[in-house]
Amino acid sequence: MSTAILEDPAPLSYEEERGKPMPSFHHGIVQANLIVEFAKRSDYRCVSEVAVIVESVSYTPDICLYPRKQVDFRHDTVRMKEPPVVAVEIFSPSQGSLEIMEKVDTYLQAGVKSVWVVAPPLTSITIYTADGKQKGFLEGTVTDPATGIQVEMDQVFR
Repeated sequence: MSTAILEDPAPLSYEEERGKPMPSFHHGIVQANLIVEFAKRSDYRCVSEVAVIVESVSYTPDICLYPRKQVDFRHDTVRMKEPPVVAVEIFSPSQGSLEIMEKVDTYLQAGVKSVWVVAPPLTSITIYTADGKQKGFLEGTVTDPATGIQVEMDQVFR
């Protein structure tokens, strides 16, 4: 009979658990501001940090927008199989552009209508759409060409 003690495995780091870099203070501010702006819309439900399954791989966009439906809080979903209408990725300080662009391509191929890439140090938002186009914003009103969603840049970066 063995008397070996089984140790609990080491806890996963944030990066290992979520498959993405640790967010920063500015990342959190921008994410919260976008959620507030998106929540003003009655046609979409804003969800943060939910796992989305794409070809058996789990991705966790910073923010997802889904068509607004009645919510049954008794039955939750841990991993979404349905792609969001919009996925938002906010650059973290240690994140490279190659990593973000691979996610953009993956999301669009999975049926996401538009992907917003937000760069806090540049105070910029670039929207990528399934038709291969992109549109960048530095000021004024951000208008998503695929969904018509609008937010004001001064409300995102405040």
